[in-house]
Amino acid sequence: MQAEFIYAPPDGPLNILHQDADLLVLDKPSGLLSVPGKAAEHADCLEARAKAEFPDALLVHRLDMDTSGVMVFALNKAAQRHLGLQFERRHTDKTYEALVWGQPEDQGEVDLPLIVDWPNRPLQKVCFEQGKAAHTRWQVLERKPDHARLKLLPTTGRSHQLRVHMLMIGHAILGDRFYATGEALSAAPRLCLHAQRLEVYHPSGGRRVAFQAPCPF
Repeated sequence: MQAEFIYAPPDGPLNILHQDADLLVLDKPSGLLSVPGKAAEHADCLEARAKAEFPDALLVHRLDMDTSGVMVFALNKAAQRHLGLQFERRHTDKTYEALVWGQPEDQGEVDLPLIVDWPNRPLQKVCFEQGKAAHTRWQVLERKPDHARLKLLPTTGRSHQLRVHMLMIGHAILGDRFYATGEALSAAPRLCLHAQRLEVYHPSGGRRVAFQAPCPF
């Protein structure tokens, strides 16, 4: 039985990684929603904080509340359309870091379709009949006695994709309150999943640009 969730997002100023006429790139802390939740007490989010300082900031993509790392906003409608199409057409390159329980193989990939688990929302589950294609590659960066640090390279962007894919290969992400249990859950005070790098085409001129945020765990 999961403990009752109380939303208590971290305080602090925006961590700005990059800003120009088209882009605002932020390092989202773990524990902060990307967008407002339905309840009034869930109004605080990175989108609202960004708009408070940059009124023209427009949402392009999201990260799970418990995930930290690179999140890009557009600063005009044209840039938002440009970036949105890149995410939709998988023209972005995303790199995550994670700590997972146990000792996975040195590298590998997971190709398992995902769908929302309606009775247990917001959880997701593998479903070969109705699930949407989801693909993740991984590579071990470092090993500790009971866990490993992985580089995760998703080629799709499904909700909870990395969390479910790691669970399905038997290596839950440390501190994952939705999918980890026992020692894997208690091994860390937060979800050990971080959006470390994002590479996109710049809306003005089309050059390839990459933004990085150091891993906090």
